[in-house]
Amino acid sequence: MGKINYLRKRIDRIDKDILKLLNIRAEIAMLIGEEKSRVKSNFHVPDREREIIEHLTRINRGPFPNDSLKSVYREILSATLSLERPLTISYLGPEATFTHLAAINQFGSSAVYVPMDRLDMVFSEVEAGRTDYGIVPIENSMEGVVTYTLDLFMDSNVNICGEILLEINHYLMSNCKNIRDIKKIYSHPQPLAQCRLWLEKNLPGIPYYDAPSTSKAAKMAAGEKRAAAIASEAAAGLYGLNILAKKIEDSRGNYTRFLIIGKTKRKKSGNDKTSILVSIKDRVGALSHLLDPFAKNKINLTKIESRPLRKRAWEYVFYIDFEGHIEDKGVMRTIEKLKKEVLFLKTLGSYPKWS
Repeated sequence: MGKINYLRKRIDRIDKDILKLLNIRAEIAMLIGEEKSRVKSNFHVPDREREIIEHLTRINRGPFPNDSLKSVYREILSATLSLERPLTISYLGPEATFTHLAAINQFGSSAVYVPMDRLDMVFSEVEAGRTDYGIVPIENSMEGVVTYTLDLFMDSNVNICGEILLEINHYLMSNCKNIRDIKKIYSHPQPLAQCRLWLEKNLPGIPYYDAPSTSKAAKMAAGEKRAAAIASEAAAGLYGLNILAKKIEDSRGNYTRFLIIGKTKRKKSGNDKTSILVSIKDRVGALSHLLDPFAKNKINLTKIESRPLRKRAWEYVFYIDFEGHIEDKGVMRTIEKLKKEVLFLKTLGSYPKWS
């Protein structure tokens, strides 16, 4: 035990040094905040945060893993910024939904999170300046695109400032301590579909009931003796439920992509993505004409999705994601060419790709 005690004392001294340096860092950050207020600079500079984390992960030689380093610094940056004022983030609620978890993953636990009942309310809060950013789901790797999110971009003036990819794991939870005591299951329709095979094998004949969200399902199950919910691990903790089975989704690699919306425009990072909306003329080969400028400028499309225009029957708008930044020469040539070919073009934002 003598060597262990010696090593623990070394750790104690290091922890004191870390604490001292964290407070020095916070004091300097507060001085920067005062200077930003004096010169009326932007309160939050996400590109600076990205540069800090990318620099640290690049010079890290281990054994401390880079993924953990990113998480630690996400909390340091979040707490430091909150000394000036915390960021406010609106999201599709309630608390402990996957959208909420994605928001915390991006902005840390020191931000203020404001749950909204509907997606359009998230957009409205950001547009009105009542929240700094909003988090909205855009697509799931198994269930496809969230069409309502695409529709909301048509009439909104917000920018896409970033994206978040979150691996989706589903947990079976209940007040019961034994899975055999469960008589009903609540969840959102998507998780129920994603766990169908597991449920048929392990809980055959148990009825399912739709809930507006996974978090709401957990709350409903918490109010009944023999009910269960399929929700996130965080929802079980929030409502005091027992986790009876972990990661019950039928397929691994289930991810949801979320968009960060705000009023800021992101600088080039060298690994960017751009999103646009375009409406094309109704003619033979219209889609081919739309895609041709991307091919000629060697720009890789990562997503294209069509949506009907709500104000004109049988006319469509295309949501397109492609690699590159709006300031790249090839992208600028492509956009200029498209403007001559389409009825309508709206740039939603250029932002760093999720890594």
